[in-house]
Amino acid sequence: MNIAENIIAFKEGLPKDVTLVAVSKTKPVSDLMQAYDAGHRIFGENKIQEMVAKWQEMPKDVEWHMIGHVQRNKVKYMAEFVSLIHAVDSLKLLSEVDKQAAKHNRVINCLLQLRIAEEESKFGMDVGAVKSLLDSYEFSKLNNIKVIGLMGMATFTDDMQQVREEFRRLKNIYDETKDKYSFSVLSMGMSGDYKIALEEGSTMVRVGSAIFGERNYG
Repeated sequence: MNIAENIIAFKEGLPKDVTLVAVSKTKPVSDLMQAYDAGHRIFGENKIQEMVAKWQEMPKDVEWHMIGHVQRNKVKYMAEFVSLIHAVDSLKLLSEVDKQAAKHNRVINCLLQLRIAEEESKFGMDVGAVKSLLDSYEFSKLNNIKVIGLMGMATFTDDMQQVREEFRRLKNIYDETKDKYSFSVLSMGMSGDYKIALEEGSTMVRVGSAIFGERNYG
């Protein structure tokens, strides 16, 4: 598998206004550097410790996205450098990100995760909770975070019509809220379903195995 060729092919195939996040979790820095040398700068990790280790080794113009579920007690480890946190699902987590970002005089961009899948294991908020959070007094006091959009993960299923309907539901929520809250990012779609996500209006896709090959969890 040629990682550089895959990156270039993806970039050429995606619409110009769509951001590609190369999901590099479990992959060695040497693999990431192949993508980097091909011109890619945005990488997504789902474990903070692994992301920190790669950040320390990699060139400093890389944009790091935290795409996994975030534990509040680990936010401090990435607050110095993380560019975007995808899966924020509570005011408590936002408040912790704000606190840690302030220590580094940074404003950290975040996405609120909506639960659109049927699986119980998927994290996320419902639309009512999202609006309540964004309209709350507590949220208005957070100066070192900026919520720039929404993200969601579709059900892991072979039923692509179900996946499409879940993405469409998220896009409708995004359209209803983006003007009021100044959203600019809708992160939905991964290696197996990003084409459907693009058709349904995604502005950011998270692609791992289609770029780097299957992950080795051994």
